[in-house]
Amino acid sequence: MTCKEIEKIIPSFLNDDLDTDDLREFMDHIVNCEECMEELSIQFLVLEGMARLESGNVFDLQNELKHRMEEAQHILKLREGLQWILYAMEGLVLVEAITLVALLFVLF
Repeated sequence: MTCKEIEKIIPSFLNDDLDTDDLREFMDHIVNCEECMEELSIQFLVLEGMARLESGNVFDLQNELKHRMEEAQHILKLREGLQWILYAMEGLVLVEAITLVALLFVLF
């Protein structure tokens, strides 16, 4: 993804609204691009800061953004792990179907 594409999906990231592929590309880009990380920080500070000011809560937004990034990385790893499990299960179903067809040919 380009920096412009990343900047466009920052709000989706902040709303936890990215699918696995977009989240992977976003995380890969954001950790390697200082400008995009700065833009993410600004948008996060504005979005969360305004909400917190309105509610009167005390906050440490820099640490919260760091926590949100770590959480997103964890979620991405979980999603990718679950995807591999799904692939493995689909493979097992395919093997079982082939075995069943082979048994049917042997029996008939």
